[in-house]
Amino acid sequence: THTPTHTTPPSGVADYLSMSPVSPPPLPSVFGAKWRSDIIKTRELLWKFIREEVLPNEKLFLEHSRAPDRWLGYPPQLEQMKSKAKQLGLWNFFMTRDLDPTGVWGGQKMTHMEYALMCELTGWSPFAPECINSSAPDTGNMEVLLRYANQAQKDVYLRPLADGTIRSCFAMTEPEVASSDATNIQTQIVTNTQEGWCEVTGSKWYISGASDPRCKFALVLGRHIDTAQPDAKRTAHDRHSVVVVPVDARGVSVKASHGVFGFEDAPHGHAEITFDRVRVPITNLILGAGRGFEIAQGRLGGGRLHHCLRLVGACERAIHLVCVRVQNRVAFGESLAKNDNVMQKIGEMRVMIEQARWLCLHAAHMLDTTDALKKTDMHRAIAAAKVATPRAAQRVLDMCIQLFGAAGVSDITPLAYLYAQARTIRLADGPDEVHLRTLARTEMYGQMKSKL
Repeated sequence: THTPTHTTPPSGVADYLSMSPVSPPPLPSVFGAKWRSDIIKTRELLWKFIREEVLPNEKLFLEHSRAPDRWLGYPPQLEQMKSKAKQLGLWNFFMTRDLDPTGVWGGQKMTHMEYALMCELTGWSPFAPECINSSAPDTGNMEVLLRYANQAQKDVYLRPLADGTIRSCFAMTEPEVASSDATNIQTQIVTNTQEGWCEVTGSKWYISGASDPRCKFALVLGRHIDTAQPDAKRTAHDRHSVVVVPVDARGVSVKASHGVFGFEDAPHGHAEITFDRVRVPITNLILGAGRGFEIAQGRLGGGRLHHCLRLVGACERAIHLVCVRVQNRVAFGESLAKNDNVMQKIGEMRVMIEQARWLCLHAAHMLDTTDALKKTDMHRAIAAAKVATPRAAQRVLDMCIQLFGAAGVSDITPLAYLYAQARTIRLADGPDEVHLRTLARTEMYGQMKSKL
């Protein structure tokens, strides 16, 4: 007897996985400022691509993520979509003009505000960001290489990433320490300047993307030890380094991938990696010894905001599906679309989505306009968005699941997966508590300073 796939809806139930409106959500009005005409056209083109190429293939990718051969790679349709997106100019949007001012690395020279529009749309599908080569962790790694790498490192590692021919991972989190505090990291990076090598020893876990066969290198954050000065005293923020480690180097072992709320995200995965005295050239150090904390913080600014913007897009998808759903459901003799309780929930969801979007746009504006003397304000804006947006998304998606009933927790809608993503982002790139601590400290300082 043929058993239908998990993503196949029962007879009479709509295909919610491929459902989307003809037009994208309205452009936000930014206090009278006008969006450039080419940005509006690009946004429309991106939406057409997501609607006609990505969403119809989403079911295929979800089914493949459970297939026996799921860890061997993605279906060929992914590379086909990437090739088409590249031909259309939908590529490397995250490389804003401050990162790639000349476009030599494939960036489209957008501002952070302009990229925010595109980033939100990619949140409609978990597979959309990679199609335009703007998916984590590669975006963060490319930002590190753009900001801090020397030309030789860029030629070897950044170029294939920017071209979308390989993938990478960022190895920071460790199973034995509270890795939300980067100063706790225990992995050792021993350097020998005279002989010209680095030796990496340690264990990492929940390293997203490490299981992908296309992942060719890891940026590893570890505690720096110089063989010439092994007992040198260093502060908590200058004793770590970042080094590029090819995943096929001797001593690197990519182990089991851990699930996230039961989702494996194959073949991308979230793997354990062990580094057993892995030696690489000392030229693989990024920026120099002891600069790891600086690099880790610099890597996460835009990345944190990108996660939030994608969650706004996920919420827009969810509320669209709910509005379609309640129009076609009747309970206790009344259309759900006319039920006061349902209408109140939809109204509350719209308020939460708009609040989150404006926090994100404010943070994007701060990234575009903040000078060195006002970086505290920029970090505050990003921290506020990073706390509020995943919380709002988690609440919105929970309400959508509730309105869908059993279908909301099934695989015939994207809601359960999107909910898992929203909840996970409250941990990824710094948990809520770290960002709230940052906000509280700057608030206290500002309040006390105003009284002087």
